[in-house]
Formats: sequence, C-alpha cells, structure tokens
Amino acid sequence: MDVDGGGNKRVFHRLTGPSSDSKNQKVCYHWRAGKCNRFPCPFLHRELHPPAVHPPNGTAPSSSKRHHAFAASAEDHSGPRRVPHNNTWGRVHGGNAGGNKFVRKTDKVCNYWIQGNCTYGDKCKFLHSWTMGDGFSLLTQLEGHQNVVTGIALPSGSDKLYTGSKDETVRIWDCQSGQCAAVIQLGCEVGCMISEGPWIFVGMLNMVKAWNTQTNTESSLTGPVGQVYSLVVGNELLFAGTQDGSILVWKFNVSTNCFEPLTSLKGHSLPVVSLVVGANRLYSGSMDHSIKVWSLETLQCLQTLTDHSAVVMSVLCWDQFLLSCSLDQTIKVWVSTQNGGLEVTYTHNEEHGVLALCGMHDSEGKPVLLSSCNDNSVRLYDLPSFTERGKFFSKQEVRSIQVGPGGLFFTGDGTGQVRVWNMVAETASTA
Repeated sequence: MDVDGGGNKRVFHRLTGPSSDSKNQKVCYHWRAGKCNRFPCPFLHRELHPPAVHPPNGTAPSSSKRHHAFAASAEDHSGPRRVPHNNTWGRVHGGNAGGNKFVRKTDKVCNYWIQGNCTYGDKCKFLHSWTMGDGFSLLTQLEGHQNVVTGIALPSGSDKLYTGSKDETVRIWDCQSGQCAAVIQLGCEVGCMISEGPWIFVGMLNMVKAWNTQTNTESSLTGPVGQVYSLVVGNELLFAGTQDGSILVWKFNVSTNCFEPLTSLKGHSLPVVSLVVGANRLYSGSMDHSIKVWSLETLQCLQTLTDHSAVVMSVLCWDQFLLSCSLDQTIKVWVSTQNGGLEVTYTHNEEHGVLALCGMHDSEGKPVLLSSCNDNSVRLYDLPSFTERGKFFSKQEVRSIQVGPGGLFFTGDGTGQVRVWNMVAETASTA
C-alpha cells in the first residue's frame, strides 16, 4: 500500500493521527514515512500509544480459491457464521497453548549490531538477532528491490516466485537456486500483487496487469482511478480496491480469453486497501476506517463495520471468523450474530499499528497468525488463544506476507528485502 512515500505521505500521517509530544518524546518523521536510515536515530521508531484499555478478562465487550483454512473460497461455507457465545479467543487452556516459550531480553534489535560494530557483545541489552522464539527459521534473503515490497505471489504450476515493489519492477526468482531470473520494468509503482491459479495480477496506477504464466499472455485491465491497492479473486470474479474508494469487478470470458468489466462497487469514501473473500462474501477494508461486507451473488453491500478507529490495513477469513487489523493498534475478531450480521467477539491490543495479517498452519497442523506491526516486527500467535510463540524483526516494516507450500512463508519489507522462512517442527526429545 502506498503510505510510506510519494504523494500519499501526507495521507499516511493524517490517518495515523497526530503525534503525542509527551515531554521530549517525538516520533521520527522519516520512520513513519518508511525512509529513516539513521542508526541510532534520536527520535522514536514507534507510535506513542494511548493508555491501555484492555478489559480485565482480556476480552472486548460485545459491541481466491486457495485451499487452506485462512482463505476460504466462495464455494466453501467457511467464514463468519453464528457460533456459541462461550468463545475461547485470548484464553490459554492447559498452560502454554503453543508449547513455545522464549525469554524476553528486549524488543529492539541493536542498531550497532546491525552495522557490525557493537562492543558490548553478550552483555548488550538489545537483541543481537533478527528473531525471538522457536518453531520457525530464516532460510534465505532475496536482494534486489530498491523500495518497499508491496506484493508476493506464487502461481500454481510454476517454479518461480514473483515479487512486486514500489521501485516500479516485478522480480521473478528461481525457487531452486534463489537467484533472480528476470526483472520486469513497469514504469510505475506496484500497489499490490496476487496469484490465482496460473494468473498473476498486478495492481498499478490506473490499471491492473494480468499475466498468464502458462500461456505467457498479458492483459491490461483499465478502469481504476488512481493506484490499485488491493486485489482478490472470488466466485470467478476479479476485484480491485482503488484509490478513489471504489471496487472494480471483472469477469473472465472463456470464449474470448479476456477479462470483461462487470461493475464498480461504491461505498467507501477513501482508498480500499484490503480485500478478502469467504463464506460467499467479499470483505473490504479502507482508509475510511470501515469494513464493508458485500454479497458475492448480488454484489450489494450487506453491512458496514465501524469498530476500528484508523485505517483497516488487512482482513482475513479464518474458520468461521473474520479477522481485521488496523493502525489503531488492534486486531479484531468478528463473528456472525443471529440476524446474520457481524459483531466483535474479541479485540487483541498491540503496542503499535498493525500493517498486515496472514494465516498458516505449523508442522502439527495448528493455526498460526502472522501479524506485522509498524515497529518493524512480525509476531506469531497461536489461535485462538493469541499466545505469542515468537517474533522476528526487519530493518523496516514488513508490508507483504505470503504463505507458500510445505511450511514456507515469505515476507517483504520497506527496504526491498524479501525473506524466505520455514515453519519448522520442534525437536523431539529422544529416550
């Protein structure tokens, strides 16, 4: 999403809210823009969060056809539906739900260690590691992009990884060697990128590029006004969230082998930055702080959710629930009510704005939520307890997370670095 530079920088600062200058504390302007390169920086690389409003019991008051539980297809019946009231969100049963414990040293990576000149060694109070916790490992780093990575995609039937960036390129990586096989110059920033079957869809300024990796055909879908920030496929339709607040819809015509414009969904007043499909519904998150629920059959808006107080950065379907995250420093879990609407059943509070959500399963099949925050960290939570099993850090905020096969997942950050991770099994003890 284009909130860390260029013409939308003012929009980002306005939506993240004014800085709270408490005494001499001041949030780094360049860090907020994703461009601070000072080590150490004299200003804060975190938001000044308001007093905690976590209820005593840890719960909030009631108020593409990818085959895994976190991204249900339109044909599946997963997605928000009515469940018994005795929910288990945020509660740990039987001790540590994930079986993963780690000792907190600090929540900040040593800037001098990053530069290779920390003299404190093991006595340094800051981290000399990019990771905290067990159960995952860094396999490799892919270098090449010169700006924030805004999309990561793995088309089916391909041995290539595709990454898009605001440096106006798409890079194609060989999954066997880890080398960059090709660089596609687009001439404008990549706002988002997804894959669906053999197709790669790239959100750009005033258009969507569609590439078929099997037939090597390319289409340019026009109609969007401004940058395309989000894309999703559902019910054989392609949806694009745009800068002017509309959601454009295309349908693929098999006989003509092309995408035909179908309609435009109106309702959001600011850019649509996140889309997900589940339970025969389309969910859209926007800079206007709202989530809209659309019927995939009628393409009509069924409900508008207004519980977030800042940009809704990401929406995610898991089992019968909808999860959403925001720059208001919360992750909300939504469930269906008796009248078919959605309401918040649990709110998880973070110390920083949340940028992206992604779900996967560990080696034992347990659900894990990856949550990227604007303190340059990604946290891993067991669900539904929200027990933190670990975290890892980047030099700048992680804006893209994508799950791959066999326990792999990929992250792209504000420096342009792409990392390949593996969700590994815990070492079994031997008799």
